[in-house]
Amino acid sequence: MRTYHIFISHSWSYNDQYEKLISLLDQVPYFAFKDYSVPKDDPIHKSSNDSALRKAIKKHMSPASVVIILAGVYASHSRWIKKEIDLAKNSFPTPKIIVAVKLWGSERTSKDAKDSADSIVGWNGKSIANAIKDLTP
Repeated sequence: MRTYHIFISHSWSYNDQYEKLISLLDQVPYFAFKDYSVPKDDPIHKSSNDSALRKAIKKHMSPASVVIILAGVYASHSRWIKKEIDLAKNSFPTPKIIVAVKLWGSERTSKDAKDSADSIVGWNGKSIANAIKDLTP
């Protein structure tokens, strides 16, 4: 079985959504993944230096082929999610695939996430896994 390498763009303020997404993916049969996301307890998020933080996020994102964006409204207000989208699309020889996930019960979705996504899916583990499988060469 193939293992998919993913990076989940998320706000540490909404870490519970990140944890729930991991749980959804863990429950999908015949779908293996390795998560390269920056964990909440990683000290890089405390960096006051944007350049150092960008470099650290790029290092975490580098081995991933897919970037998952939790596309709730807060994504529109996060300057770092915009930077992560820019990193994914413009900072690697092969741009990263972006899958935007509409949060459960969310009536609005970030325009930045929608505009940059290769696929937009609902809050469903199987839908997310299928988008990753379909888009990954």
